[in-house]
Formats: sequence, C-alpha cells, structure tokens
Amino acid sequence: MAAEDVIEQYRLLDTAPEALQSVVELAAFVAEVPMASINILTHDRQYQIAAVGFDPGVCRREDSMCALGLSAGLPVAVEDASVDARYRNNPFVTGEVGSVRFYANHPLILQGEPIGTLCVFDFVTHHIDDHQRELLAVLADRIVDILELERQASRLEAALHRTEQLSEELRRSNDRLSAFAGQISHDLAAPLTAVVMSLELLHEQFEGRTDLPPIVDNCLETGLRGTSRMEEMIRDILAYARLGGELRRTRVDLAEVAAAARLDLGVAEDDPRLTVGPLPVVQADPSQLRLVFQNLMSNGLKFGGDQPRVDVSAHREGDA
Repeated sequence: MAAEDVIEQYRLLDTAPEALQSVVELAAFVAEVPMASINILTHDRQYQIAAVGFDPGVCRREDSMCALGLSAGLPVAVEDASVDARYRNNPFVTGEVGSVRFYANHPLILQGEPIGTLCVFDFVTHHIDDHQRELLAVLADRIVDILELERQASRLEAALHRTEQLSEELRRSNDRLSAFAGQISHDLAAPLTAVVMSLELLHEQFEGRTDLPPIVDNCLETGLRGTSRMEEMIRDILAYARLGGELRRTRVDLAEVAAAARLDLGVAEDDPRLTVGPLPVVQADPSQLRLVFQNLMSNGLKFGGDQPRVDVSAHREGDA
C-alpha cells in the first residue's frame, strides 16, 4: 500500500487526535527546543497536524525540510542547517520562510510506509545526544500507535453506528410484522370461529347416532382437531412475531407429539409407511415440535418416492 493510500485510509488530514498535541509538546521538552511538529507528507504538500511553539500550517513538499530523505525512513539530526548541504538552500533555512538552524526529525512509519515525521527545531544551533534521539524515536512510535488506535476507534464507532441503525431497522420491521400478524390473526379468527361452531353443532347433532357411516365421525373428529390446531397456531403467530418472544417450554412427551402429528396427517397406526420408535420426554415447546414432526413426516411421505418410508426415532449424544 502506497503512502498516499495509507494517509487516506487513516484520514490523517482530518481532525488530528488530541493526544498528538501532548506528544509533540513532550518531544520539544525532550530535545530542549522551543518548537516541534508532526508532519504528514503527501505527493505535493506537507501538513503540520500538531505543533508547539508556532501555528501549524501547510507548505509545498518541495519546500519541506522533512521531505528530504523521508523515503529512506532514517532519522536526521543537524546542529546547523545553514552549513549542511542538504538544507542550506531550503526556504525554511535561508530566511525566505524561516531561519531554522538546529533541525532533527524521526520518520513516522505506518503500515510499512513513511507517511511523515516527528520534527524538532530551533532558530539557534543546538545539539542532542544519543539518549534524546532514542526518546524521539520512542515518541515517534507512540504517534503511530495513537494513529492506529484512532483508526480502530473510528472503525468501532462506525460499526456501533451501523449496529444502532440495524437495530432500529429491526425494531421497525418487528413493529410492522407485529401489526401484520395482528391483522392476519384477526382476519383468520372470524371465519375459523364460524367453522368451529358449525363442526361442533354437527358433532352434537350426530353424537350417539348409529345410522351414519363411520366416515362422518372421522371427518368431524379430524375437522375439530384441525380447527383446534388452527386456533392454537393463530395464537402463536402473535407470540412469535414479536422480537424476543420466548418459546413456551414445558415437559413434552415426544411419543404423544408424534402420535398427534400422525393423527393430523391421517396416517393410521398400522400404516407401514410411518413407524415411530421409543421417544423421550424433553423440555420444549409442544406446538413448535408438533409442527416440526408434522412437516418432516408429511415431506417424507410426499417426496419419498413410490414406496416412501419414514422412521422416527431418538438416540442420545452426550447430554442431548
């Protein structure tokens, strides 16, 4: 990744982290000079994003003292820039822009790319020892750490903002779903009530009669079971449409659930297409499990070929 890309990725030319000001002040103190700055260099400009002893500004890269030798990524320390061949004609030394004499910098290496410098300078000649240079190197590393932390914090803030947006979208979606479920439940409940009342009335009228074919009783029983199941499902629609709705967990005998599902499908107990082995008692939602059993059995029988066979059984794996 090129230095320009790193600068853009880290948004280094936007508002500088406040912590950088403390670091640049400490750098001036360590070097025992009145002025220090943190410079970011693009292909054509030098931007001072933090400074002490003067107001930060922007200059052309070709006029920058820090740009000289930056690509090598090596620190620089010059006691008198006016007699140094690299800097004596620089406008910051000649008096055209400034009259810098002592000058030292340490490169800022971010993702392997030199993107700027930590710079200290004075208008009089000065000397710093090896210990001071080492301290400037440490401060330069801390600047890089601060920039990286700022980037991570910015990314985290953006992620949190996105999470809040998604949460709000989910809330609105849930509200719409709840309203829709309520309307559907209301629209289904009225005709279902009429069906239930009609079936119950027929059941009362035919109860005890012996002159009716068995299929009549079977159809009535099947219809009443189906409508009862329908009423239960309508109640569940509202409960499960709401975000955070909890399953109604109770002790459930899976053998009874399987038997009820078989009955709903109209599959006789002696039908060889469907066999049910020993099943345990579990903590679960009986309505949801009944739907699972019914759907799996129905799909198996419907799409199992010319001679479908569905076997329902259970085995233990660990604590499940």
